[in-house]
Amino acid sequence: MRDYNFAKRYDALLKVDIVSLLTRIHEYKGEQALFIEAKADTLTKLVEIAKIQSAEASNRIEGIYTSDERLKKLVQDKTTPRNRNEQEIAGYRDVLSTIHDSYDYIPPKSAMILQLHRDLYKFSGMSYGGNYKTVDNVIAEVDTQGNKHIRFQPVPAWETPEAVEQLCQAYEEALRTGQMDPLVLIPMFVLDFLCIHPFNDGNGRMSRLLTLLLLYRAGYIVGKYISIEKIIEQSKETYYEALGQSSQGWHENQNDDAPFVRYMLGVIAAAYRDFSTRVQVLATSDLSKPDRIRAIIKGTLGKITKADIMKQCPDISAITVQRTLSELQKSGEILKLSGGRYTAYTWNRERE
Repeated sequence: MRDYNFAKRYDALLKVDIVSLLTRIHEYKGEQALFIEAKADTLTKLVEIAKIQSAEASNRIEGIYTSDERLKKLVQDKTTPRNRNEQEIAGYRDVLSTIHDSYDYIPPKSAMILQLHRDLYKFSGMSYGGNYKTVDNVIAEVDTQGNKHIRFQPVPAWETPEAVEQLCQAYEEALRTGQMDPLVLIPMFVLDFLCIHPFNDGNGRMSRLLTLLLLYRAGYIVGKYISIEKIIEQSKETYYEALGQSSQGWHENQNDDAPFVRYMLGVIAAAYRDFSTRVQVLATSDLSKPDRIRAIIKGTLGKITKADIMKQCPDISAITVQRTLSELQKSGEILKLSGGRYTAYTWNRERE
């Protein structure tokens, strides 16, 4: 029988690398809190971009797609869903907005989780929306030969309501002590939620929505401005690997939370780093459009695409972006990577 007591598991997670990640995130939060407070209006564009990226990425992980044009209209609530995929995306949009606007009033309780799950399916009208699973489910994977293997056996359907109740109570009790860092408790909660796998469908998307909810309630609101779901999608192989490692021995209370906690803290730190880069760009918003593009590329570690630049600067036309990229490439300030549809660029740091 699973024991959801967080205190018994917490101390084992205070490893050097995890503590280092915690320290870094705390520093990012402190540095950026004043900027967020002073520049709330300026950050509106980042919020809208993050909403689109979050709805796209979290659904895409589950194989739910639509066109870029339709996605943008759906997230901005300027159209109605045309098919099942779009109904799922619209539901995610609304739950995401609810969390953004009302996280202070949504405690992590079983009833609240059920309501959020209900709203996730309100456009598709699926009967399992807002209800725990009615049959046992499994987490499986298919190998290259098409053979299906059971990766994890979640909690049985009949135990699920009580398991979620125990998880929520254990989390709130751990928070009340004031002795455990919420940044560690949140990945622990999400790991247990995924191992319970309480719904017939939507467990992955709900886990990401709950991650945002708990982060916001703990004062870490970077997910409003930078899509945490997109960072997870971009590293989903590592995500599944960490989840698999941390779920081994879960039922017997012998699992190691560290791989999943370490992964999620890395995602949160990456979101704060990305936000720091965006803040630097916003701080130089009085620059000309070409200089803003230049600053974005220079401030990006690794590669960046034309589409990425346009998402960060929706007020700059595609023609201006392309012209600036060509000029920066000719001057040797940036390097062009590959070509065609997957063309990307990176700052030429050899010149510095």
